[in-house]
Amino acid sequence: MNDIGKAINAFYENNIIRFINIYKQSPAKLISLIIDIALVFLLIYLFLRMVKGTRTWQLVKGIAFLIVGTWLSGILGLNILHYILNAIMNWGVILIIVIFQPEIRRALEQIGTNKITKFFGIEKDIVTKTKEDIYKVVIAATELSKTKTGALIVMERDIKIKDIIATGVEINGDVSPQVLVNIFVPNTPLHDGAVVISENKIAAAACMLPLAADSDIAKELGTRHRAAIGISKESDAIAVVVSEETGKISVAKDGTLIADVREDVLKKILISNIVTKRFNEKEETINDKFSRIKSIFKEKNNKIFKTKKEKINND
Repeated sequence: MNDIGKAINAFYENNIIRFINIYKQSPAKLISLIIDIALVFLLIYLFLRMVKGTRTWQLVKGIAFLIVGTWLSGILGLNILHYILNAIMNWGVILIIVIFQPEIRRALEQIGTNKITKFFGIEKDIVTKTKEDIYKVVIAATELSKTKTGALIVMERDIKIKDIIATGVEINGDVSPQVLVNIFVPNTPLHDGAVVISENKIAAAACMLPLAADSDIAKELGTRHRAAIGISKESDAIAVVVSEETGKISVAKDGTLIADVREDVLKKILISNIVTKRFNEKEETINDKFSRIKSIFKEKNNKIFKTKKEKINND
């Protein structure tokens, strides 16, 4: 135990204390060190995020264990183990290149193309992404309409409908026409019920929606249309319905059903209500707040200037 204590104490004095003294003498180096550490952590984070969920993830954990083992064996004076681990580490660079070849290649391809923003986790702005999701929903609805496959897609807006999402099967996947079409294939586990799109993700499928009263809709319309009107009355969500009998597409918003819409009309309705009105109103609200704050400061400055002027005149 004394040897271990001495080894730890020697490491502390020779490394940590020495580094503290160096950075005390030259504070500018401390800034360089902080940037250096931040960049290293960023690269490690990006690498781990890239390989997490792949077959390489287990190998990453093994290599991390190997690095920690080598470091500890050196501190604790386990010479034989340290020698063996060091030998493995020396060959490790070649092994890493071989093992991680697909991931390294993919990362370099992303850096060399316009996918660099995706590599660094910089997503598209919310408006662009929402528009893309709308186009995908329109494509899916059109495809389902051609085959007369019944479907109900709810697009959440400002009012959150987590209670509705909780009634279905969680998916939390990217919006995709192929996924949406496959969900509503008849006699599959998720086809019965609604798909909810929330925060640019397919949040859940097979969700149960509140039904509108019979007096609110025409008698020839079925349960899907009643559910679409029901959710649009209880929240500001917009629902897209594909009729199983006729293949016609309808849109429910604010408790009203717009029946038999064409592909281009569907796109315009969704863009207008989910993107244009919604984000423009938010932008106007922010601008109004800034204008109000600006006017308050201007008014205060005028009062201060007026008070000073009166004092000068009185003097």
